[in-house]
Amino acid sequence: MHLPTLRQLQFLCALADERSFSRAADACNVTQPTLSSAIKEIEALLGVQLVEREARGASLTLAGEEAVQRARAILSGAADLVASAQQAGAPLSGPFHLGAIPTLAPYLLPRTVADLRSAHPELKLYLREDQTDRLLDGLRSRQLDAALIALPWNTPGIETELLGDDEFLFVGPRDHPLSMARTIRPEDLAGEDLLLLEDGHCLRDHAVSLCSLDAARGGSDIGATSLATLVQMVAGGLGVSLLPRIASEAGVAAGADVTIRPFETPVIGRQIGIAWRAGSSRERDAKLIGDVVRRVLSQSAPNRAAPVRKELANL
Repeated sequence: MHLPTLRQLQFLCALADERSFSRAADACNVTQPTLSSAIKEIEALLGVQLVEREARGASLTLAGEEAVQRARAILSGAADLVASAQQAGAPLSGPFHLGAIPTLAPYLLPRTVADLRSAHPELKLYLREDQTDRLLDGLRSRQLDAALIALPWNTPGIETELLGDDEFLFVGPRDHPLSMARTIRPEDLAGEDLLLLEDGHCLRDHAVSLCSLDAARGGSDIGATSLATLVQMVAGGLGVSLLPRIASEAGVAAGADVTIRPFETPVIGRQIGIAWRAGSSRERDAKLIGDVVRRVLSQSAPNRAAPVRKELANL
C-alpha cells in the first residue's frame, strides 16, 4: 500500500491554511509547481479530489477538509514522536509551546520564564496568550503542549494539576466609602457598580460567583478588555472591582489613583493550574514547568493567616 509522505501532508495543511498555492509554497519554502504536483499526487493516491482550484486561490472539498484534519493529527503525532525521543534523556529541552490566560500571562510568565531559562537553558519556550476555550482547543489540536489556566475546568481529553491559589483583593477609587471602611466583605459589593472583564474571561465568572451576583447581569454593563484597563476604569470613578493578588503584586495598578485592600476574611478567588493533553509525550515537561510556577506562586503568597477557601461553581 502506498501512503502519503509527511512532506506531502505538510503541503496539504499549508494549502488549507493559506488557501493559495503560491502562499502555501512560500510557507513551505518550495516552488509552486512542486507543491501543486504534490497535491495532485495525494489526490491520485487517495482517488478523490481534495482541492478545488480557483482563479483567485484554492478551497478544500469535503474530502479535503477531512483529509486535512487527519493530516494535522498525523503530523502532530510525528512531532510528538520526535519530541518524546529527544526528551527521553533530557527533560525541558527543545521547543515547548506554552499558553496562558490573559489574567495570568503578563503577571506570572515573566518570572516563570526567567527561572526556566536559568535552570534549563536548552528549553526553547514559545508563548501564547489567549482565553481558556481557545487554549484548550490549542491543546487538543496539538498546537500547544501545556497551558496555564484558572481551575476548576473539566474538559474531556485534558488533564490538569493544581499549582496554587490566587486571592482576590478589593480595588476602588481612593475616595470611595469602601476604600475607607474599617473592614470589607464580599457581600459589601452587592449594591456597588462592580466592574468586570468582558464576557469570555473566566475571571469574570469567578467574580460573579464570589459576589453572588446575577450571572445574567454580572454587575456593571461596562466590561474591560484587560486588568490594566479595569484598574483605570476604577480610577476614573466608574465603579469598584476585584483584583487578583498576583496581578496587584506585579504592579498592574502602579500609578493609578486607586486603593487596593484585602477583604476582612481573605478569600481565594480562583485556583491556578496547568493543563495538558491526556497522553501527551510532554506531560512530564508540563508538570516540571508546573513545579516552577508553583514556586513562583508560593513566593507571592501573603504572610497572613491562610485564606479561607470560598467554594466556587464548576465554571
